[in-house]
Amino acid sequence: MDLKAYLEEKRSLVDRALKEALSRHAGPSEELNRAMSYSLLSGGKRLRPILCLAGAEAVGGSLESALPAALTLEMIHTYSLIHDDLPVMDDDDLRRGKPTNHMVFGEATAILAGDGLLTEGFGLLIRAGLEGRIDPGRALAAMDVIARAAGSQGMISGQVLDLEAEGQEADLERVKFIHGHKSGKLIAASVTSGGILGGADKEQITSLNHYGQCAGLAFQIIDDILDIEGDPEVTGKRGGMDQAHGKATFPGIIGLEKSWTIAKDLVNNATASLVEFGSSAEPLHEIAGYFLTRQK
Repeated sequence: MDLKAYLEEKRSLVDRALKEALSRHAGPSEELNRAMSYSLLSGGKRLRPILCLAGAEAVGGSLESALPAALTLEMIHTYSLIHDDLPVMDDDDLRRGKPTNHMVFGEATAILAGDGLLTEGFGLLIRAGLEGRIDPGRALAAMDVIARAAGSQGMISGQVLDLEAEGQEADLERVKFIHGHKSGKLIAASVTSGGILGGADKEQITSLNHYGQCAGLAFQIIDDILDIEGDPEVTGKRGGMDQAHGKATFPGIIGLEKSWTIAKDLVNNATASLVEFGSSAEPLHEIAGYFLTRQK
């Protein structure tokens, strides 16, 4: 398949839907709206929503059934980036080649913009179920998966442990836990929630979750590598920030070569769990391979 064309088609679909969602549910504060739009509509790969749509396709579901969850995931992801960049967290001043949210709107508005995106993201999925645009029961199940991945037992716990590990000695198992929760959980939830909304059965959901867990960890390992080897002009982020902050990373503990090996093994494990889906999972298969070649 033409992965580049597939990604562009789905990214355009998601971008149009995000713009519509923001305009339809805009609040009374123009400054808050601008701050939310600034980060949400600043580009990006739209990886999580695309994985959600691909998860639905893998089980024979429609794009329309998974689109509300896809938007939810991108709003949650964007909120996490806004908060991640704050001075009290990673203290970054560049994101996707642009000044970070707090550099433009100030720290207080950036925090509130992140809060607004998180809340509105779940609201989109809730309303889609309440209004009957998607199956209410499956909407609730998808929301549960996403909430667990984004909350205190998923992304948030990974972020807390990531901050605690700064400047400290960490072993490989701890770094796996941090990465698996900080990034891997939401990536796995993206694929799984798409499958749920697409009509997956329990066995299919288990397979999609395994794919997402492996692919998500591989994605974060490559992120670690790009922080060292990546071109800031391409990545849109300053290089060497992990080392500057004393972050616990795969390359920092086991070196670049072994990190590449683990990432490749994880991608192989991810794609092996797609066998039962046949050609309908080809996009998921290709996306996992893309993780190993991405430059940003």
